[in-house]
Amino acid sequence: MPLKELAERRAILHGKSDPQTVIKHALDDVQIGKVAMVSSFGAESVVLLHMISQIDPDAPILFIDTEMLFPETLQYQKDVAKHLGLTNVQVIKPSREKLLENDVDSILHTIDTDACCNLRKTQPLDNALKDYDGWITGRKRFQNGQRASLPVYEMADGKIKINPLAGWDASKLAAYIKEHKLPKHPLVERGFQSLGCAPCTTKTKPGEDPRAGRWRGQDKSECGIHIVDGKVVRQRNAA
Repeated sequence: MPLKELAERRAILHGKSDPQTVIKHALDDVQIGKVAMVSSFGAESVVLLHMISQIDPDAPILFIDTEMLFPETLQYQKDVAKHLGLTNVQVIKPSREKLLENDVDSILHTIDTDACCNLRKTQPLDNALKDYDGWITGRKRFQNGQRASLPVYEMADGKIKINPLAGWDASKLAAYIKEHKLPKHPLVERGFQSLGCAPCTTKTKPGEDPRAGRWRGQDKSECGIHIVDGKVVRQRNAA
């Protein structure tokens, strides 16, 4: 069955399913194949991580360490994995050879943020996903832009992408974290609503879009790992 048709059928089947059901079925779906979860261990990541820990704590979870993340994020990743009993967190890093060739002084982000994101995040993830047929993301419709009509299942770049939290809003996420007493990222209470690499992430002001602190002052709101119609999503509020 063509991937696009498979994604459309699954999207119809699970259009009203709860996230836990979506995750379980995705991990067990023989037609899709091998599936991994990709997590930034960011501001809201603990919700999906908790759900998958209840379903299969041995499921593969890909975490991209760009080597420019906040120290708090690196520690949070370790703490959350231990707290939830996640046994298969795979830390993905950029190619040492390519870093030496293209960003030996670690200043590429000051010259070309797109090139830096591609080098440190997009390429490493693409390489890691070669071993998988599908991946679970934490994207949600309330994040606006291209995600306003986000399906639970979609086909992108030759793989099935599963978005279990597509229909959840900020209040549902907060309620879930509170109900299950999940650890929050330490930078959230310090004003960071969306977390990426330290050089390109700032705090947000009350009333600002959560993504306003990412690449502030630039016409950029995506690192490039999410593709729509073959193109990197770049609109503000589209992340």
